[in-house]
Amino acid sequence: MSYHGPAGVEGTSVRVHLSGRWEPVDGRFHWGGRIEPEPRVAHLLRSGRRDVEVRIADRVRAARLAEVDPWGGVRITGVGDPPWPPVADSTSAPEPTEG
Repeated sequence: MSYHGPAGVEGTSVRVHLSGRWEPVDGRFHWGGRIEPEPRVAHLLRSGRRDVEVRIADRVRAARLAEVDPWGGVRITGVGDPPWPPVADSTSAPEPTEG
């Protein structure tokens, strides 16, 4: 389960690369990834701001900024429903019947 594309972080338009997984230890969905270099987001983190909201389409989720990478991107993490919209799973679609 992953998402690569546009998002908003605290009112700033960004591009993100996110993925997630179920964590069997705590039974919750953990997601995270990288925000492409955006000076305003890096400034938020460097000024001490860690807790932010991520918006993708009409979904808003709480997240945490972790660190600025050597290229100026920012690592972001979250727990719970991911901010990207669900994608229909083609493997769960009913098989066509012959008739």
